[in-house]
Order: sequence, then C-alpha cells, then structure tokens
Amino acid sequence: MSDVLDQSEVDALLASVESVEDENAGWEGGTTLLHSRRLGGVVEADLEVRGYDFKRPERVSKEQMRSLEHLHEVFARAFGAQLSGFLRSIVECRVARTEQMTFAEFTHALPNPTCFNLLEAEALSGSFCLEVSPLVVYPVIDRLLGGGGGSDLFIPQRPLTAIEQRLVGKLLDRAVPCLREAWSGVVDADFRISEADSNPALVQIVPPNEVVVVISFELRLGERTGTMAMCIPYAAIEPVIGNLSQSTYGAYQRQDDTGEPRRRLSQHLDNARLPLSAVLARTTITLGELSNLEVGDVILTDQPAAGLLRLHVGGRKKLAGRLAQHEGKRAFVIADAPAGR
Repeated sequence: MSDVLDQSEVDALLASVESVEDENAGWEGGTTLLHSRRLGGVVEADLEVRGYDFKRPERVSKEQMRSLEHLHEVFARAFGAQLSGFLRSIVECRVARTEQMTFAEFTHALPNPTCFNLLEAEALSGSFCLEVSPLVVYPVIDRLLGGGGGSDLFIPQRPLTAIEQRLVGKLLDRAVPCLREAWSGVVDADFRISEADSNPALVQIVPPNEVVVVISFELRLGERTGTMAMCIPYAAIEPVIGNLSQSTYGAYQRQDDTGEPRRRLSQHLDNARLPLSAVLARTTITLGELSNLEVGDVILTDQPAAGLLRLHVGGRKKLAGRLAQHEGKRAFVIADAPAGR
C-alpha cells in the first residue's frame, strides 16, 4: 500500500465504526434513541427517534379512541336494557376493549360461521360491521322459542337457518336504535341492516390493509357469556372524525349522568311478565296406588286444611295465602308477604 494510516487515524476509524454499531443496535431493539449528530456544521442535540409500523398505522388519535370507547359504552348500556326487556331476563352488555387493526386482521380473528351484519347510513361514507358470536345468537334464539338458554345449551357449528335469521333480526332491530342514539352527538346517522352473512371472509367492505377501529363487547345472558364486535373503517368516519373530541366525550359523560339508561332498564323490567302458580298440596304415592286410582277416590296430603298455601313467582316461593273465588274464577288471596321482598 502506498498510503499508511498513522495511529491517530486508526483510532478515529475504529471509534466511528463503534458509534455506528451502537446506533444500529438501539434501532433494532425498538428503543427510542437520544443522540447528537452534525449536519452541515450544525450540531443537532437530543434527537428523538421512534419506530413506526407502516403495516399498522394509527390513524385515529388516542383522544378520538377514548371518545369512541365511551360512545359505545353508552350504546352497550342501552342495548343491554333493550335486550333485558325483550328477553324478559337480565342481560349485561359492556365494552371489553377498543383497538385499531387492519380489516384483514379483524376478519381472520372471527369464527366461521358467525353472525356477520353490515350497517349502513347515508350520513357516513362507508359501512360498519356488527358481528355477533354464536355464543350469544343461539341462547337468544332459545329464549325466544321458550327455552331457558342455560349453560347446557348446544351451540351448533353451522350457518343460521332462514327461521333463525328472522329471529336474530329481532335482536338486531333492538341494536340499531341504540346505536343511532349513541352516535347522535357526532352525526345524525340513520343506521340500517343492509346485508347479513355467516362467512366474514366473503364480505369485503374495505381493502384488507385498511385501518379499522374494533370495539369488542361482552354480553352476559344468565349463565351464558358471549362476545359481539363492532368494526368501524376509518374511511367511513373520516368526514366526521373531527367531531370525536374531548368535548364530545364530556357531552356523553353528562348524558350518561342523567340516569337515562337506568330509567329505561327499570321501565323494561316493570313490563316483564312473570309466571305465577299456587300450589294446593304435595304428597307421594306408589306406582301400584297410582294404577288403582278411580273416580271419586280421595288422596290425603300433609297440607293442613287451615294452613296457608304458597304462591310461586317464577318458580320461587314468594307469598302465602288462600284459594278463593272471584267472578266465577279461581283466585288467590294474599295473607302474608315477607318484609323487604
């Protein structure tokens, strides 16, 4: 070699290599770098470098995400009150989480088959998606058909039949007005169900890499717990995204403080019908005695003749009284009511 580096030049070269390696190590680890560099003779100190995921950009700010979450908390409480009156049973609905993701990630995470519905409104530039889990759909159908919707209910892994789809439509008819009222502070959107499908992969309302906001709900129906998810494409709410501000959040907070959801729940529960039954007496006989019974036979019971009878409300003992007759019909006269019932 014609040129030989002296010791000072070698030390400077090694120092520059070590500096580059340190910066690359910090970047690959995903940490924030605070360093200085020289550009055109000017030293820029304390530069903050952050990693950015181009695959999952956050197009909705944290403040707007909080507003969306609280908006749908109002929807969840109103929808739970509607279902409680509709099914004549206590239904709890709450927001489980709110997050941003791509539309492909949302559809891939859903079960197949499921209850997948599109919501449209002229005031918005796109459609919302409302997915209701089979763990919610079939207990609701069972309740509507007279069942109890208990934990032993079989959940079939198949698309809904035409009759089941009509029954689920009654469920969605309760959700749409609640969603319209919850969004009334942002935009006057007249939501309606435009399409229903069982395979979420067949529904493409936006490109797969489009950013969406997903609000996940948890519904509790008696012993059953299921999920529901609202998918909101960013493109659909982009024209009104500016209305989702902290002031909007405060407006919903004041609306919720009025106790309107509690009043509605109380109103629906007051109109719920409960089965009543007065038990005359109970006893046991053998199978042989049962086979020998004839017209005119007298069956003795352990119930005292002057004793009070129990009135069962919804299968539970609640009141005591005596049988009577009123306007040609059997009646029950309440003689004793427990305090604080």
